[in-house]
Amino acid sequence: MKGFRLEFEKPIADAISRIRFAPHSNNLLISSWDSSLRLYDVDSSQLRLESPGEPPLLDCCFQNDAVVFTAASDGFIRRCDLHLGINDAVGNHEDIATCLQFSEETSQVVTAGLDKKIMFWDIRMGRASGNLDADVASMSLSGYDLLVAVGASVNMYDLRYLGRSVQSSELRMDVQIKCVSSNPYSRGHVVGSIDGRVAVEISHPSDSNNPGYMFRCHPKSKDGRHHLVPVNDVVFSPLSRGAFVTGDNEGHVAAWDAQSRRRLFELPRFSNSVASLSYNHGGQLLAVASSCTYQEATAIEEPPQIFIIRIDDIQQQSACVGSSSRH
Repeated sequence: MKGFRLEFEKPIADAISRIRFAPHSNNLLISSWDSSLRLYDVDSSQLRLESPGEPPLLDCCFQNDAVVFTAASDGFIRRCDLHLGINDAVGNHEDIATCLQFSEETSQVVTAGLDKKIMFWDIRMGRASGNLDADVASMSLSGYDLLVAVGASVNMYDLRYLGRSVQSSELRMDVQIKCVSSNPYSRGHVVGSIDGRVAVEISHPSDSNNPGYMFRCHPKSKDGRHHLVPVNDVVFSPLSRGAFVTGDNEGHVAAWDAQSRRRLFELPRFSNSVASLSYNHGGQLLAVASSCTYQEATAIEEPPQIFIIRIDDIQQQSACVGSSSRH
């Protein structure tokens, strides 16, 4: 694997909150606490857009390659036309807006905030189409299935029937979930916790043949203790079915095979926390945001950076790991 760092003429001035590749190109969307939304063309190594604002941005997502949404500390959800450079407000929470997802199936922007509300914004109608009460730590969307991490539980909602959750699962431990990611290939998900553990649900809970499992991302330290480090993000690979990558608060990034329960590879440790991860649409590129996350008062103040890792074939990496482990 080879990689490179994105270069900015004007460096990102504060912590990165989210990075996301576009649905059909290698343009990378970047939201940060410095209140600017950026679009970086990875292929040409050029910054295509920098849209400054006033409130810090806590999340961002694509509607398509030309339109994006942001969640900000003033509670507002905003839409930005990347071609025209026009921003307009979709709506707002009564407190900080923390995360958002866009549904192609329903043309809704699904958002959550510190007001303990999940809002569903119908962009065709220009208004909120409903809301749910929940103290959300993380959300993930796959088709009509919306996964919501609340405390140590993951609740699933069907966007067509929002009256109640259609499924709820709780981790086999009393620890808060930090992030959740839907399996894009089948009903299932992976969650990362605040103490460094990852829980994998590889099928519907009614299938007793695949009960799911849990593991720690990193081995014990030299003194024999486990790393109690938050797992900040989990993303599935489009290149290899069932493979996913985790990034934690100590700068570790590793790829895993959900079916074989093996680690595929681990990247050299980054100098800062891993705040966000994103695969491009083909799975050949993995973007890693190395940035302070404000989770600890002792966080090292280093400039945020974004690295692009080239991955030719995760299955080939897995084969190499397996071969070397047998010697």
